[in-house]
Amino acid sequence: MKQSSPLTLGTEDIKKLLFRYALPAIVAMTAASLYNMMDSIFIGQGVGALAISGLAVTLPLMNVAAAFGSLVGVGAAALVSLRLGQKDMDGANHILGNVIMLNIIIGIGMTLIALPFLDDMLLFFGASENTLPYARDYMKVILYGNIITHLYLGLNNVLRASGYPNKAMVAMLASVVINCGLNALFIFVFEWGIAGAAWATIVAQVMALMIELFHFLDKRRLLHFQKGILKLQRKVVNDILSIGMSPFLMNLCSCLVIIIINKSLNEHGGDMAVGAYGIVNRIGFLFFMIVMGLNQGMQPIAGYNFGAKRYDRVMKVLKYTIFCATVLTTSGFLLSQIFPFQVATMFTREEDLINLSAEGLRIVFCLFPIVGFQMVTANFFQSIGMPKKAIFLSLSRQLLFLIPFLIIFPRHWGTTGVWMSMPAADLVSSLVTAAVLFDQMRRFRKMHKHNLSNNAGEPLDNKENAG
Repeated sequence: MKQSSPLTLGTEDIKKLLFRYALPAIVAMTAASLYNMMDSIFIGQGVGALAISGLAVTLPLMNVAAAFGSLVGVGAAALVSLRLGQKDMDGANHILGNVIMLNIIIGIGMTLIALPFLDDMLLFFGASENTLPYARDYMKVILYGNIITHLYLGLNNVLRASGYPNKAMVAMLASVVINCGLNALFIFVFEWGIAGAAWATIVAQVMALMIELFHFLDKRRLLHFQKGILKLQRKVVNDILSIGMSPFLMNLCSCLVIIIINKSLNEHGGDMAVGAYGIVNRIGFLFFMIVMGLNQGMQPIAGYNFGAKRYDRVMKVLKYTIFCATVLTTSGFLLSQIFPFQVATMFTREEDLINLSAEGLRIVFCLFPIVGFQMVTANFFQSIGMPKKAIFLSLSRQLLFLIPFLIIFPRHWGTTGVWMSMPAADLVSSLVTAAVLFDQMRRFRKMHKHNLSNNAGEPLDNKENAG
């Protein structure tokens, strides 16, 4: 596949650019999500049904790690694209150095804080006496390698945003392939149990991180390691954290949501219901990751053209990305409605777990076609440096709608009520997202018309309060 220079983001056809930038991200994200599914399948088939429930209990803590990863990685990627659009190469390189330092600080800090209180945290997240040993064995290893995970994901975001989506894809694919192979080796041959899956993850991420480090050590690259860039700069850090705050808060809310779901399912359905959510979550994660790949392809295009004040191109890439995302989430809806039992059977041979998972798949995915639109729109505002709107849209589904539904619905419908709360939140949050986007598109049209009628003058300022 042809490799784009960052400077072509303002000139090439939007559909071709989105295809070129999104396809590697989609391939990588699909592979990563398939790994997570395969991870659960290996654990379910090689360790047991309770191990799947134990894995589901670790999701809140994994979301906390993902929250800090996205705080730095996503914020830095959007900022790198904006700086490249502004032709500020020195600024982009300092962002790279700050990403390294922030991820080291966060990676070490989270490990030191979480390890001493791991059992208490897992019990709070919904673990039972039966599932706690599995969850503990898995998370101990993941926390040991936490700094590797943060560096790997943070640099992957910057690599993609700096004009090398193919190499970012290669690094992630390498991690996935190594991961799957080591999973089979560690679980079935070495019989390391659920801890084997965690060790496979860390070792694979070390290999992928080496690919990224070699790239940024090459002085021929547009962005590369230079003397002095590792020093934290207050403005750079503030800008990164400001833009990355939306996915950070969204992941923290996801952590809270998963805790409520696990506790409610444990109360109404026991360990098997928690395991069923683990399966439903993995399937949803597959489609979420594909849409995230689309978003990652859109992000540098939207960010660059917004920085260059090309609002017509900004609107085009948004519309086309929403269309593609809707097609993807509709396919997830069809899969869950037509083949729920077949999907659940891939993870386990336990009949009760299969039946509970099939019910969850059908209900949770019943309004899934609209989810792509909501995800793309929230990410869009983040990509063009409008964090307030991105944060509001990201949090509205979970904090304003899903959590209240999770508190109310199970009181009346038990386990079914837990499942029902998710599509209900999707519906209401999508309506809110549509209203916010309609207003922003109207503003973009005005800004574009102003630029066309004032070619010799200075375009409107593109600050968020003007857009």
